[in-house]
Formats: sequence, structure tokens, C-alpha cells
Amino acid sequence: MSSAASRPTARRRGPLLPTLLVIAGIVVAFLVLARFWTEWLWFEQLGFTQVIRTEWLARAAMFAAAFLIMGAALWVNLRLAYRNRPMYVPTTPQQQDLDRYREAFEPLRRVVFIGLPIVAAFFAGSAATAQWQNALLAVNGNSWGAADPQHGIDLSFYVFLLPFLRFIVSFLMTTAIITAVVTVFTHYLYGALQPSGDGERVTRAARIHTAVLAAFIVLMIAANYWLDRYSILSNQGDRFDGASFTDINAVLPAKAILAAVAVFVALLFVWTGVRGNWRLPAVGVALMVVSGILVGGAYPAIVQSVRVNPNAQSLEAEYIQRNIEATYDAYGLDSVEVEPYEANTVAEAGALRADAESTASIRLLDPNIVSPTFRQLQQNRQYYDFRDTLSVDRYDVDGESTDTVIAVRELNLEGSQERTWVNDHTVFTHGFGVVAAQGNTITSDGRPVFLESGIPSTGELGEYEPRIYFSPNAPEYSIVGAPEGTDPWELDYPDDAAPNGQVNTTFTGDGGPDIGNFLTKMLYAARFGSEQILFSDRVTDESQILYYRDPIERVSRAAPFLTTDGTSYPAVVDTNDDGEGEVVWVVDAYTTSNEYPYSARQELESAITDSLTESEQLAAITLPESINYIRNSVKAVVNAYDGSVTLYAWDAEDPVLQTWMDIFPGTIQPMEEINGDLMSHLRYPEDLFKVQRELLTEYHVTDAATFYTGGDFWRIPDDPAEAGVPQPPYYLTLAMPEDDEADFSLTSSFIIDSDERNVLTGFMAVNAEPGDTAGEVAEDYGTITLLELPRDVTVPGPGQVQNNFDSDTAAANELNILSRGGSQVIQGNLLTLPAGGGVLYVQPVYVQSTGGTQFPLLRRVLVAFGDEIGFAQTLDEALDQVFEGDSGANAGDAEVDPEPDAGAGAGSGEGDDGGSAEVPADAQQRLNDALADAGQAIEDSNTALTNSDWTAYGEAQDRLQVALEEAIAAEAEISGGEPADASEEPTEQPSEEPTDG
Repeated sequence: MSSAASRPTARRRGPLLPTLLVIAGIVVAFLVLARFWTEWLWFEQLGFTQVIRTEWLARAAMFAAAFLIMGAALWVNLRLAYRNRPMYVPTTPQQQDLDRYREAFEPLRRVVFIGLPIVAAFFAGSAATAQWQNALLAVNGNSWGAADPQHGIDLSFYVFLLPFLRFIVSFLMTTAIITAVVTVFTHYLYGALQPSGDGERVTRAARIHTAVLAAFIVLMIAANYWLDRYSILSNQGDRFDGASFTDINAVLPAKAILAAVAVFVALLFVWTGVRGNWRLPAVGVALMVVSGILVGGAYPAIVQSVRVNPNAQSLEAEYIQRNIEATYDAYGLDSVEVEPYEANTVAEAGALRADAESTASIRLLDPNIVSPTFRQLQQNRQYYDFRDTLSVDRYDVDGESTDTVIAVRELNLEGSQERTWVNDHTVFTHGFGVVAAQGNTITSDGRPVFLESGIPSTGELGEYEPRIYFSPNAPEYSIVGAPEGTDPWELDYPDDAAPNGQVNTTFTGDGGPDIGNFLTKMLYAARFGSEQILFSDRVTDESQILYYRDPIERVSRAAPFLTTDGTSYPAVVDTNDDGEGEVVWVVDAYTTSNEYPYSARQELESAITDSLTESEQLAAITLPESINYIRNSVKAVVNAYDGSVTLYAWDAEDPVLQTWMDIFPGTIQPMEEINGDLMSHLRYPEDLFKVQRELLTEYHVTDAATFYTGGDFWRIPDDPAEAGVPQPPYYLTLAMPEDDEADFSLTSSFIIDSDERNVLTGFMAVNAEPGDTAGEVAEDYGTITLLELPRDVTVPGPGQVQNNFDSDTAAANELNILSRGGSQVIQGNLLTLPAGGGVLYVQPVYVQSTGGTQFPLLRRVLVAFGDEIGFAQTLDEALDQVFEGDSGANAGDAEVDPEPDAGAGAGSGEGDDGGSAEVPADAQQRLNDALADAGQAIEDSNTALTNSDWTAYGEAQDRLQVALEEAIAAEAEISGGEPADASEEPTEQPSEEPTDG
């Protein structure tokens, strides 16, 4: 047999694996292209291509710079280490072991020397892209016009430049350390470094190489020390933020000394590279460590312990004052007006006469409770829905501004019975219209008084485009539009008079990218994982695809340099002054920073959390972890029909906003472009107010010495309905003491910082009314009034008032009765108002069924002033009860007809029951009489029990049973339900079993 025949045949690699790899690469590339190109199309349609282009260019520049630096550093140093390897390596046992590794590594050397720098550079570049905003701010930062109190440097250095400098130093140090590790290992692998053995342990080339790298690392440490001298002004301290006495007098000079020592040690490494003596840099490194311990650690600790702690109040006063002033500047608290408020606790007749305007505007509808009522009376079809928390706005009713609870009738695909791709994405595409009700008035049977209702919408809000294609709960995407002459297939609204019981429409706006050509269809099919986009006849040459439809998400993507508020609110406005209204979503947006010298740092998510944010699902937005500077610099408006986004410069004096406007010229419109109608519906933002009120729990104290003691700090009261969670702020129209007119305001209260006592210490309100003048904000808008109550007067806080309500005999008995017979009592928001020379509390009480059709109706109102409590069908009656029979003012429900209005709040008869069932005229009176009889029977029972008069006790219990049966029957008659058996619920029982006397 020939040698050729005996040689094994080499197996040829088949084409399958390379083919699969190529196909996989094409698929991945296409998916990446689909994501990027569809993003570009979205920004292009929205008119914000400058934003995405600038962001991508900035990210690309950061990626390229970091990629080149990291990649070049590793590649050059690897090449140098390999090229300067010793040609002859001493034969030692250690080197004999390394020979085997070198032989194994040699076939892979070229791949590693090229691949390792590329992989490391890719990760470095990817990490650096996150710094694109800091890079743009550093390059384009405007002058701030104010200097820090320590170094006298313009604040723009701290806010714009310093964060980017710290990133550069950190990145270069990381690059140098990784490079040094790889370089030392390469020198070791090829014998230039020999930890043991005789003769020269480090070659001259390796010594110079490692010494230079070490010198560079130490120089970066020196740079870090030097930058610490400025970053220290934003330190987070135990008692206050910013540099303290010890920081300024011990840490600051220590950082300078440590930086100088590091520079000296770097020079020693350079000297070693030249002279070859490692002892000096070793001593230098030891000097750095000792200096860090003694100068950087021990010396400041000694100063703090010996000098500061015994004299802290006086020594820290200057720096606390810096912190207070910086905090007021950074958070816009310089507009706070602190006023003492005597807070009378004795209710006198006519006390509310001077507060008649505020009293008439007290909001009875709780936007956090009445959403089910809106659904029941105005949802119309199961594929519509309202948000769980409705919005508070103000509209003109009969020429007067009226607080209004407003909701958008959004599309809810979960309510659709036929869930197919065609229905979900081409038929059910939008919601329809808004529903609005007066905030201060209800019907006699507890229903909202609607200002706007029905489908199509009718009411006080005038003519407007009712179709809602963009809203918080809109579907992920919809495909809309069709060729001219095509029969509409988008469901517009149900109509019994129309063919098939519904009216259809075709979207005619410009709301999304065109999706007519085949390539675009492929891209969007890949993006949304939906092959139907490719093959559906509903996707035509005239089609558009709508996505990113939540107003908050839409604004966040269009302006990624802004932080958005957690809530958006709808408004019906005439944006073009042409008499045709539009539904728009208003989103407040902020510029923020975490680098403002001496300002108090806030964890943003914690500061804006309250009982509402805990209970409802807010938009998934990315918040900064912490901030120490914030401005409501932009008002964003999103059109609910076509999704167009308009950004208005609300605080043009903000240096951060000015810088972003320079970076993205033309993206943000001047305030002068806001017309009067839109201006009248803007308001002070909730998240900013929450941050400010959190700060004012401490920073209402402006004297440094008092601030240090912390003895006068406050806290935000818990929501009485949800222990452990702060009470949310409330929008109200009210007049503050000494004000001539009532203004739309955002309010909150404060109690003493104690877990045991719930005593009111302060009340905070910000003027949230910007006026209705085009392009001009009212002078008082944003003015924060802080009422400080006397420290020697005990004014009940919200928790104490809630306890008084719950324990009041008359109110508790009646609420107990209302909750019987298949009903549930829901207590609404507890409103706090400075009125009548004291503090007035108002809480609406709702009743709903515990089963079947459930929707809350306002049945009672609780009022408290001092220790006096009122409880009645209307706010007006409850106020009179508290103020000796005459409050001196009429509430908004003072004119409510005692006879329920047939069909009140029904709009056009929409809702499951239409809200149109007539209620007998005497049903409400019979309910009132029965409740009064029941209350008297319970009181007589308790008296008889106290006197051990069991005969009287039995008679009182019989009267109680009869009264309960009459009350339940009347309640059922009013609500349209079936009377429940009063015997199913236990009657009032004595506190202990009677015994023989």
C-alpha cells in the first residue's frame, strides 16, 4: 500500500455552519437597523430630528474617543511589551514552566493582541456613551452668573464642567490600570519580569515601561485629589449638605497636600525609569499611604473631635447658613413668604364671612375616588375607560372660574370582546371625548354635576376635536389612515341611529411615520414582532403607525435631557385662537442637577412618593437617583389627536435650560408662543411642590443656630386613609389670609416631628394660577405662602381630626348605619384650609354597594374646626353645624335641591344605568328621618345601659331595628337597588353583657 493511500483523508468543513453564521449576522444586523431606523422615522415625523441626531453624534463621539483611547492604550502597550521582550531568558525552573505557556500562547498571540484591545475598547466605548449629556453640557455650558461661597468660581464649573472632568479622570485611571495589569503580565510571560532568581529581575525596557504607567496612574490619583477640593462643596453630611468646618479647614488643605505628594511620587517613578532604583518610588508609595491615613483621615478626625464637636453650633453656623441659602436658590424656595397665623380654635357664628369665596370653592368631588362613578355613568362601552385618579382643572362656568374634575375617555382594549390583530391595531384605535364635573357641587343623590358628558360630547367646554389617539393607556401601536374614498374602518363611537350601531372614521392627521412602502413595513414588522404588518390589507400607501403614545413617554423621548413629572393632565383648549378646541395633555418637565454647591440633596423618588403614587401605576419614567437643583423649566403640550409635542420655555432664566437651548436651537419654543386659553389651564407641578414641601419640613428654619439644634423640624402628615405614607398635596381654589381674592393653589400641611402627637404646625400653599394672558405669567404664580402656627396653641393635625371624625358619636353612628345592608362607606380626601381665622377641615363621605354594580356616591360631608365637628348631607349644612348655626358663607352645594334631579349627571343617557332613574321625592327625607331616629335610639340604648334600665334598653333596641329597616329601604330606593334585610347585620350592641342588678 502506498504512503499516499495510508495517509488519513482530511475532513472538509461543510458550508452549513458558515452559512448559519452569515444568516444570523444578517438577522441581527436587520433587527438593529429596524430599531435605529424606526427611531429616526419617529423623531423625523415629530420634528425633533435635531435631538436624535445630536444625541447619536454625541454618543458616537464619546464611543469613538473611549474606544480609541482604551484600544490604542492596550494595543500600543502590548506591542511595546512584546517587542521589548528579552531575546535570551535565563534558564530557571520558573522560566521552564513559562516556556510551555509561551508555546501554547504563541499561535493565539496575534488574535489576542488585536482582539483584546478591540473587546476592551468596545466595552469602554459603550460605557462612555452614557456620558453624552455631561459632555454636551461641559462643552456648551453657559455662565451661571453666580459664584460659590468658598472658591469664588462661577457655578457653571460645578454643574457643567466638573462632572465631565471627573469622568475623564476616572476613565483615564481605569484605562491606565487595565493597561498596566496587561502590560505587567505580558512582561512576566516573556521573561522581562522575574520575581525570583539570580541576576537582573527587570529588564531596562520593562522597568521604563512599568514606571511610566505607574507614574501616569499616580498623576490621575493626584488629579482626583485636586478635583475633590471642588466636589467637597456638594458633600452629603449628617446634619447638612455641603462642606462643613472640618471639610474647609482640614479636608480641603489635606486634599491639596495629598495631590502634591502624588505628583512628587509620580516624578519618583519617572526617576526610577531613568535611573533604575525602585526604592525611592516604593518609599513614595508608602508616603502616599501614610499621608492618606494621617493627613487625609486622622487629621480631619482630630479636628472634628477636638475642635468642632465641643463648639459645633458656633463653628458650623457659617456653613449651615451657606447650605440654607444655596438650598433656597437651588430649589426655587426664594419665593417663600413665611407668615405667622394665629389659628383660632373656637368656632363662632359668621366666622367664614370673610372667606366666602374660598368656602364656595371647596372641592367636594375627590378625584381619587369618583373614577368608578365616571365609569358607571359615562363609560358608555366596555372598550372605554377612565384613569383611576382623575385630574383637577378649572373652567369658566357662567363667567366664573370653577374647579373641575376632568377625565379623558380612553381606549381600553382589555374591555374588547373580540381580541384580534385587526381589531386591536386597526379598528379600536382611539378613545373619544372628555367628561368633566363641577368640583364643588353634587346632586342631592350624591352624583357629580357634569359640565361635559355624553358621546358625542356636549356641555360647557364648547366645540373641540374629541378623538383621543394619544393617552396614557393607549395601545402599544395602531395603524391608521386609508386611501381617499375608502370606507372608514376605525371605530369612532357607538350610535344607535348609525348602521351597525356605530360610526366609523379615518384618521386624517399627521400622527406617526408613514408605513406604506415594503421596506418600512418590514422594519416595523421586525420592531413589533408582528408579521401581520407585512401582509394586512389595512396597511396601505396612506397608512401611518402611531406608537410611543403615553404623553409622558412621548415628551421624555423627544427631550431626553429633561426630567418629566410623574403625572400628565388633560385640558380642552383653543390652542390656535380659532374657536376650535383641542384636547391636549400637559406634562411638566424639569432641568435637574446633583452638583449645586452646598445645596441639600434629595432622593427624588422618595420625595415625590405619597399615598397616590403608591396606589396608582404612574408612567415608567427614569428619575435621577438624587438631585440638589431643580427647575420647572419647560411646559410640554402633547396633542391628544395627532400626538404633536410642543415644548415651551417656562423658566428662560434657568442656566441649564439656556445651555440645552443652545445645544438644540429651535427645539424649545419661547413662552410668548403660549396663547391665553392654554395659559389658563397650566398649573404649578406636583412633583416640584412635593420636593419643596419635603425640604421645608426643615428649611422653614432659616437661622443657622436653630437649624443645628433641629428642635423645630416638622414632618408631612401621613394620609389618614393609609398609615405610613405621606398625604398627597391637593389642588384647591382658596384665598390665603390677607389675600383679597381666591386663587387656584396647590396645598399641603405640616405637623410636629413626633410619632406620638399629630398637631398642626404649618400650612403651605403655592399660587398655581398663571393667569390667562398670552405669553405672560401672572405675577403671583409660584409664590409659596407658608403659614406658621403658634407653638403654644394645639391645633389638631389631619390624623387627629380623622380620629375625631371616626370617634364622634353622631357621625360614627350614622356612618355605621350607612355601611349596613350591603353598603360600604368610603371617606374621601381630608382637605385642610386656613379659614375663619383658624383651620377648617373638610372630608366628603361616599357610599357604594358592596356587591353587584359598584360606584361611590357622595352622601355626607364631615367638617371640623377646632374641636367642633359637623356632619350633614351637604357641606353648607355641615358648616352651619360647626359655626353655631350660621357659618357666614355659602358652600358650593348650598343651592342643592333636596329632591334628586331625575337624570342628574347623565349627559346623554350614557352609562350602564344612564343615571336617569327617577328617585321618589320623599326618599331622601325618609332616609334622613330614619337615620336621625336610629341615632337617637342608639343614644337612648347607651343611656339605659348606663342606668341598668333593661326595659328602656329593649324598647330602644326595637326602635333602632325599625329605624334601620326604614333607612335601608330608603337608601335602596335612592340608589335603585333592592332593600337588604337589616337583620343580616348585627345591631348596635352594648359594650358589655348586662348582669342582674
